[in-house]
Amino acid sequence: MNDLKSYAVFAEVVASGSMSAAARRLGLTPSAVSQIISGLERQAGVTLLRRSTRRLALTEAGERCYPHCLRLLEAGGAAAASLEQARDAPGGELRIAAPLGFGTHVAPALAPVLAEWPQLRLSLIVDDALIDLVESRIDIALRVGELPDSRWVGRKLCDLETLLCASPAYLERHGIPESAADLERHHWLALARDVAASAAASLPTFSLELTDGSGRRERLTLPARITTSNQIALRQMCEQGMGIAHLFHADVRPALERGLLIRVLPKMRLPSHVLTLLTAGRGAGPAKVRVAVAALKSYFSSRPPASS
Repeated sequence: MNDLKSYAVFAEVVASGSMSAAARRLGLTPSAVSQIISGLERQAGVTLLRRSTRRLALTEAGERCYPHCLRLLEAGGAAAASLEQARDAPGGELRIAAPLGFGTHVAPALAPVLAEWPQLRLSLIVDDALIDLVESRIDIALRVGELPDSRWVGRKLCDLETLLCASPAYLERHGIPESAADLERHHWLALARDVAASAAASLPTFSLELTDGSGRRERLTLPARITTSNQIALRQMCEQGMGIAHLFHADVRPALERGLLIRVLPKMRLPSHVLTLLTAGRGAGPAKVRVAVAALKSYFSSRPPASS
């Protein structure tokens, strides 16, 4: 295809009424505009404009060509406007991928953004699997823990505190642990990805590290009576009194406030996990991504700590 720039310049000259006016609008010199038009005429083998000291006039060939060039100029303007809108005004589809346990946090974080920008649509992909972010056309991904090597850019949102929790009914039946040593005699719920088969034990086991107020660490290997691949199911089974579970504070805070769960060994600290936000590039990106990133950062940075 021939270079379309010369056709756009021709349309601008006709629309502006002179070479100099077109040059000002295009950010070129009048000489450059004249050379572009002359080159187009040589290439086409016809004269498009009759030039005089006072005015320009279209030839018959120029009159036939101009409407097509004008549509080209208008299409270019529309394309530029669409890019400006993507840069300045959030709109279109925003695709976010999050682990299962964090789908409940995306909605309250982005509700103000969606209310402010009615042209913005949200598509939330909730999956613990590490889906292909490019193939799934993801704009923003939330990831917990260590990240695989990736071309995507990561921004730390917050440290996720973890707690030991059990239901009041479970603790009433089995007693309240007073020390780390007491944990070994309790029923445990765990995520399947955290457990390992043990030749020395009838149940799969998982590791748990606790730190007391003086900074002394203790690492336990505990049997998992019940395992699940789903973080939400783990919390629900804990609420039903099926055992003690190691859960994110962000997920269980409402259950703790309502008395559905009780924190076990509240003076002991467990390792936290980093929550990372991934985007495709380091630049500012389109407006829909910028406002969503800002809203997610604000939401997670404002979460109260477990100690409160």
